[in-house]
Amino acid sequence: MKHSALWLMTIACTISIGSLYYNQPMLGLISTHFQVSITDVSAVPTLTQIGYAIGMLFFLPLGDRLDRRKLIVWLSGCNAIALLCAALSPGFYWLIAASFMIGLTAVVPQLLIPFAAQLADSEQRGRIVGTVMSGLLVGIVLGRVAGGFFGGEFGWQSTFLIAAGLMVGLGIVLVKQLPSTLPAKTEISYLELLRSLPVLFAEHSTLRKRSIAGAMFFAAYSGFWAILPFLLERPPFEFQSEMIGLFGLVGIMSAGASPLLGKMTDRTNPRVMLRIAIGLFLGALLVLFQFHSTLWGLIVGAILLDLGTQTGQISNKAKIYSLPIEVHNRLTTVYMVIFFTGGAIGSWLCAYGWKFSDY
Repeated sequence: MKHSALWLMTIACTISIGSLYYNQPMLGLISTHFQVSITDVSAVPTLTQIGYAIGMLFFLPLGDRLDRRKLIVWLSGCNAIALLCAALSPGFYWLIAASFMIGLTAVVPQLLIPFAAQLADSEQRGRIVGTVMSGLLVGIVLGRVAGGFFGGEFGWQSTFLIAAGLMVGLGIVLVKQLPSTLPAKTEISYLELLRSLPVLFAEHSTLRKRSIAGAMFFAAYSGFWAILPFLLERPPFEFQSEMIGLFGLVGIMSAGASPLLGKMTDRTNPRVMLRIAIGLFLGALLVLFQFHSTLWGLIVGAILLDLGTQTGQISNKAKIYSLPIEVHNRLTTVYMVIFFTGGAIGSWLCAYGWKFSDY
């Protein structure tokens, strides 16, 4: 695989994944703007993640049948339109609907990752997946930082306007530079592709186990980030949205570790990497439970949580991409739909539980 193609895909993941996370540090601003409760405003990130899961369910299987480059460019344009609708939202329910559409069309990274895995040699697949996923994680971090900064300085609408412009620019670059790789020849119709998803889930125990593990990881991860803005707004922190967004920079460490984790996955038993991920998560939850009222406790807990998520994701995806290449997009569909469904449930449960906390 050419280095230029690898870095193009990595940067594209960085830009496109941000759409899912701009809203998180701005939830306080959105709540105040529309005069809605914390529980109500949690519908914004929850519907974004539900839209993402549904988008993966309906769009990712097309990567096994259509030209991936055209599909990626088309979805980039649709995502730009959804972001524009969010910026121009005249009411809260309009914003919820736009958030769902943002998630629905933000599946470009999940098309790029199996695309990169397909172009990679088998002995380098973990490293390639890890590199592209590092771009995805950097995008998550920068999305939160950008949301906090631009939301605090210029209003939350400005973040979505700028993001829409970025997606238009990304689509133009990708249509010119993304390598063209024809999908595997198949006579399977689109409906048959969708019907094959539960069959693949039933046939491959690896897919079942890794999907459930990923969903549990992401439920904890999403729940933490869903309530963090409200925790940081309260004493003893009393942070503004700019500082809340900057808190996302703690994820840079796990982004930098992503290629290394990919190499470890290539050389290590995947079960060992999964156990490492579980250990990081348990450590994160222990630190956050005991020291959530201190800034250092939140930072250490967030770093461990990010590292655990990244370790689990790279290990899980490298493992499922060892399955037949002609079904990679559908394998990604099953895995990521379950993964983000777990995230949506985690976001909602933690926001709901916030009402009963001491804060």
